Amino acid sequence: MYRANTAKLAVDKEADERPREVNEVTRTVVVRSEQLPKRIFRIFVELEGMYRNIVEQLVLYAVNNGITKFTRLKAEKYRELRSLYPQLPSHYIYTACQDAAERAHSFLRLKKMGRARKPYPEVRSVSIWLDDHLWRAEGLTSISITTHKGRLRVSIELNKHFLRYVNRGWRLASEAKVKLDRRERRLVFYITFRKEVSEYKPKDYVTVDVNEDAEAVLIDGIVYLLETGLSKVTLGYYYRRKSIQERYDRIYSSGSRPARRIFKRLSNKERTLKREIRWKLATLIVREAARRQAAIVLERLGREPANRMSEHIKDPQLRYRIFRAAFKGVQAAIEEKAREYGVPVIYVDPRNTSRTCPIHGAEIVYGRNRHGVCSKGGETWHRDVVACYNLLLRALGGDGGLAPSRLRALIPVDGGPVPLGPTAAHEPIRISRSLWARWRSLGTNGPGRGADLWHSSCDNTTILRYCHINNVI
Repeated sequence: MYRANTAKLAVDKEADERPREVNEVTRTVVVRSEQLPKRIFRIFVELEGMYRNIVEQLVLYAVNNGITKFTRLKAEKYRELRSLYPQLPSHYIYTACQDAAERAHSFLRLKKMGRARKPYPEVRSVSIWLDDHLWRAEGLTSISITTHKGRLRVSIELNKHFLRYVNRGWRLASEAKVKLDRRERRLVFYITFRKEVSEYKPKDYVTVDVNEDAEAVLIDGIVYLLETGLSKVTLGYYYRRKSIQERYDRIYSSGSRPARRIFKRLSNKERTLKREIRWKLATLIVREAARRQAAIVLERLGREPANRMSEHIKDPQLRYRIFRAAFKGVQAAIEEKAREYGVPVIYVDPRNTSRTCPIHGAEIVYGRNRHGVCSKGGETWHRDVVACYNLLLRALGGDGGLAPSRLRALIPVDGGPVPLGPTAAHEPIRISRSLWARWRSLGTNGPGRGADLWHSSCDNTTILRYCHINNVI
């Protein structure tokens, strides 16, 4: 029965003594306060009103004068605003300048690209920016904030997300943001945690081939196909928006306000669902790589991969799905999660990775499905399996900006011409989203939850392969 061994790497002593890269990782946690008395909450409403007025003035001034730097905006407007709001602590002027500079920079960039709809930006939603002079945490249950009425202490409601970062040694950053919830008279704090993480020296590689409906992952010589179902999500929300638009266009006119409200709500739901899928997938892959002290190998897709992929596609629905698939969004989530765990990420050239046989280097001829035949050896390969193995070979060969050089890979691959047979790694193991989204590990040792999941989702051949790898039988 086929079983691929872990790649054996031969690295020189200079590479062993190479210093590790240290990254600072930031995470933002949302914490809500307890319900405030009306008198206390009214003070924060007044504070938000003054802060909003300052930001609106600064944004208009920055856009009219082409200012995108915080230091220049503060130098030109600080004294004027300080005289207009003498009762306000001075550091609110600093943070308002930072807020306005970022808004102006974003608007001027969109205007330069021709994507700005209005001549001036609108300040719709305001979050009050706080620095270390304006707030501080008093233990784990309360936060004190400096206002125009003095320093006020607010009790917060702890959640698991907040306690997870506290217990894992993350430190609080000096900056924070606060937003008002007028319906429940609460404050919503956006607290930032920081942590320095050093990348380890990789002992193995985990390759990831990003697709629309499934992500192929090569771990320990086996390719897992983690199904995401993003095409169904995209088309489902597309048809819902289309039916709502047709119904509301008959009742109201085209582009009515009630229809726009519904479209905004549907877009937020679609965006939230896709983001949740991406982050769960990234967490699963990164944890597996960290457990094996392996580096993650990704494709170097370029700036706008959707444009290149849809050049020769005429089907409008398929083009729409490709542009909504967010291939680079999946890679960005993996890379961001890898920085948290100290996992190195390597980008390699993906050209012809799914068209070249990893055994003979010959072209693979595909039919109408995702299976192709090697033109030299006659093996039948799955497209995603070929891509994962070729990405691994290119990473081992040093084809990548961060890939180690002078490496030799000894990977025994069965080259028998048996189409999809049990002695060849030609077919991936499919795992549906309902399973991997609740699953912590791809390599559960022994019979347990992992084995139960395999039995419920895989055929007999896959079950035997899983049991053999994990020494169950």
